[in-house]
Amino acid sequence: MPLEWSGLSPELLLIVDRESAEGLRSQLERQIRDAIRTGRLNVGERLPSSRELSARLGLSRGLVQDCYAQLQAEGYLVTRVGAATTVAAGACPTPVPRPPQPAAPQWLADFRSGVPDLSSFPLSDWLWAVREAGRAMPTAALDYGDPRGPSQPREVLAGYLRRVRAAAAEAEHMVICSGYAQGFALALRTLAATGLRTLAYEDPGSPALTSAAAAHAGLSSVPVPVDEYGIDVRALEVTGARAVLVTPAHQWPTGVVMAAERRLAVIDWAERHNAFVIEDDYDAEFRYDREPVGALQGLAADRVISIGTVSKSLAPAMRIGWVLCPPALTAGIAANKHLADRGSPALDQFALARLVESGRYDRHLRRMRGTYAARRAALVTALTEHAPGAQLTGLAAGFHAVLHLGTGTDEETLIAAARTRRVGLYGMSAHHASPTTSPPLLVLGFGNVNERSITEGIAAVGDLLRGCN
Repeated sequence: MPLEWSGLSPELLLIVDRESAEGLRSQLERQIRDAIRTGRLNVGERLPSSRELSARLGLSRGLVQDCYAQLQAEGYLVTRVGAATTVAAGACPTPVPRPPQPAAPQWLADFRSGVPDLSSFPLSDWLWAVREAGRAMPTAALDYGDPRGPSQPREVLAGYLRRVRAAAAEAEHMVICSGYAQGFALALRTLAATGLRTLAYEDPGSPALTSAAAAHAGLSSVPVPVDEYGIDVRALEVTGARAVLVTPAHQWPTGVVMAAERRLAVIDWAERHNAFVIEDDYDAEFRYDREPVGALQGLAADRVISIGTVSKSLAPAMRIGWVLCPPALTAGIAANKHLADRGSPALDQFALARLVESGRYDRHLRRMRGTYAARRAALVTALTEHAPGAQLTGLAAGFHAVLHLGTGTDEETLIAAARTRRVGLYGMSAHHASPTTSPPLLVLGFGNVNERSITEGIAAVGDLLRGCN
């Protein structure tokens, strides 16, 4: 697609060699001709004006005009009085057709989990926050700064986490990062530098991402089972690990809330083994039928690395997250952040801080709690109507639920049958460290699917689900 320019003439890299035996006009013609033939300049793309190009190259304007006239005569350029000189149609090589890409499924309903309602992103509030942040941001913040992030946004986020998550958050020990994946990688690299060699993680969980990140940091990884109270600490004891990844507020993907006794047991394990707990605090803002649960980090700030993001509260593409670091690890995590990218975009950090300070972030979360609660209710109602007797768990928070299937159900067969009806279903077996379908379960995300689609989607596969009860 040709670039569109308004007013100013576009830049074009051309080099003339005054020591060459080839004439200057010939050099200019050859370079422009080659740029068009090789596709460096596309059909319809604008060239610099003769006045601009002659001044830039130190050539006479008449020479450039003669060059353009010759290339027009050869069919490479289109020139008109009072209009820009552009590349002529047919002058560029015919592009090699790419093989057709498979069309994306046109879902009746896609119950993919882990995705918030993208259509509800508060764009007007975000643009307002960016403008406000840009107006107030100090000039010094545009320089290479603290890899942890500017102090003012960190202070605002730390205050928010103390207020909403009961975290022992201090700006001094916070590192702003580009989402969970980077925060997790920074934590693992820092722990590996201390001599740690094994990471434990919840099973079911995110085995592929977790094991790959651990291996990249030079660590081995071992799964630990989860029960109705959270991670099995007795099983954790025998792994030999000195770090464990947990999702205590709303276990991913079972939806279990880690019991108070189990939280204390995990912290006790960490203290006895000189170990660290990595807390993925991924969707704690959204709760419905239970009392709020504070961050695990608030109970043991010296042993818990807590990672939070706006991927679920705003949108994954924002790529803004934070790491609450134990004091002993702050310098190491900040140093690794500096090596990774020298720091996350400052303007986005100031904008998020302004969004929080203004109350607009809290207002958005309240609105989304209502939206997700309505979608959760639609899911329950649809299953009650079309698959009576179906058992749903994990509904107390977040925007996904777990549907229990009959013992003899084959997850993959059910999922394949649903796809033929344009309904995306996803099995729990994919979240286990080793292949297993026992017990067969579905993980139903309702964050990015509206109430009508939920109802229609469950109706379309109701007979399949009824046969699994």
